[in-house]
Amino acid sequence: MIPANALQKDVDFAHKKLQKLHPNLDYYISKENLNNQFDSVKKTINKALTPLEFYKKISPVVAAVKQGHSYVLPPQKAYTKRETKSITKKGIGPFSQFDFTYYNDKLYVVRNKSYNKEIAAGTEVLSINGIKPQELINEYSHYFSSDGFNTTFKKELAAKRFVSYFTIENDIKDSLHYVFKYNDSIKNITIKRFKLDSLDLKTKKIRQKKVVIDKAKQRILEKKKRINGFDKNTNTFIRELHFISKDSSIALLKIRGFKDGRFRKFYKMCFAELQKRKTKTLIIDLRNNGGGRLSEIVHLYSYLADSSSIFLKKTEVVSRASLFEGVYFNKGNAVVKTIKTLFSPIVYSYLLLTVHKEKDGKNYFDTETKPQPINEKAFKGKLYVLINGGSFSASSILSTNLKGSKRATFVGEETGGDYNGTVAGFMPIVKLPHSKLNLRIGTMNFTPFYQSPVHGRGIFPDVTIIPTLEDQIRGNDPELDWILKQQP
Repeated sequence: MIPANALQKDVDFAHKKLQKLHPNLDYYISKENLNNQFDSVKKTINKALTPLEFYKKISPVVAAVKQGHSYVLPPQKAYTKRETKSITKKGIGPFSQFDFTYYNDKLYVVRNKSYNKEIAAGTEVLSINGIKPQELINEYSHYFSSDGFNTTFKKELAAKRFVSYFTIENDIKDSLHYVFKYNDSIKNITIKRFKLDSLDLKTKKIRQKKVVIDKAKQRILEKKKRINGFDKNTNTFIRELHFISKDSSIALLKIRGFKDGRFRKFYKMCFAELQKRKTKTLIIDLRNNGGGRLSEIVHLYSYLADSSSIFLKKTEVVSRASLFEGVYFNKGNAVVKTIKTLFSPIVYSYLLLTVHKEKDGKNYFDTETKPQPINEKAFKGKLYVLINGGSFSASSILSTNLKGSKRATFVGEETGGDYNGTVAGFMPIVKLPHSKLNLRIGTMNFTPFYQSPVHGRGIFPDVTIIPTLEDQIRGNDPELDWILKQQP
């Protein structure tokens, strides 16, 4: 338990850090309103609280800023490598045996990977260990924000984050008591952690032995992983190009995130191939792309724009000192920070030259503000972009410029990121001194060249299509199907 006066100091500390590091803090909420919320939460803290109880007090206030990159991280039990290995050895957990979706404010099973095969896809989860999913999801929705006022971001993340919410509240469990509902029939089923039995393991090992490893193919695969980027957790490539018509006239470029991999080489190869095959229609899938590197989306845009263009307006920062602190003193261990300190005079000198105050009294950092020519391999055909609530941060900035320039037709639902920009960039994680909670803060206000008069909303699709529960169960893709039906 942490004393009330210590927690009140943490509230003040968090407020001051946001003011010091976060630009445009009053973009979605007035300064007066935000100050009142910080003052109000302090008054409610009149007794000692646990870190989790304090998290539930302070996180809604930080979320009131309505910038999706800035939030308080919930306290979670830290497991040692030994403990993690021990849990893994026990087998597959009772949550990992299902894939869930959150549809019309209800949690459903869309894929059953458990040993109990009577649980059909489309089964509603009424409760787990007596906890109703809707109540937990609704509670935790107050503890973080999208960019602005859209609702698609939280909805898209609900099923994925539900397991984390449950674990924060109840720790990792070896068995869970589910109450399921299917076709008006209610069943109580306990799902336990399980291991593949010895026969399954033996069969698996035999199969592995039978696979003859082709070293040449293995080298090609490893090279592809390095270039495309590869997510070991989902066993998928981060960037993939597929031709979905026999004559190569239609191609699908799936980008799961702007991170990892050698993106410049990938896009060079990708657009050269599109040009070589004379592809007429390119579909870029940015659904559930949570963002990543600014440098990558700027580079990709040079292949998609139809004329020279400016990508960003000037990027606002609180001050040179705020950017310096964001870059240098809030990441890495003690050794890394010591090395950074040695080079700090060089970095600060650079910031003195690049960060400047303008007539409006604000400080700006110039990046990607000059006209850039299109790439010689730029795609000149018909362009479609698939978006949803999980399209956030860098994927929203890219979408804004493609939408504003009228370069592409957008299909899906409103993005989770704001049309008019986001506060991200260098995002230090600041530890609150008494509760030890971590506060993540964006330090750079990126503003796309194109702007919308609609305040606090995402990029809206030209054609709105939202997959039904049945679509998700069957693996249908109605957004992609609609695009394909438009082709001659």
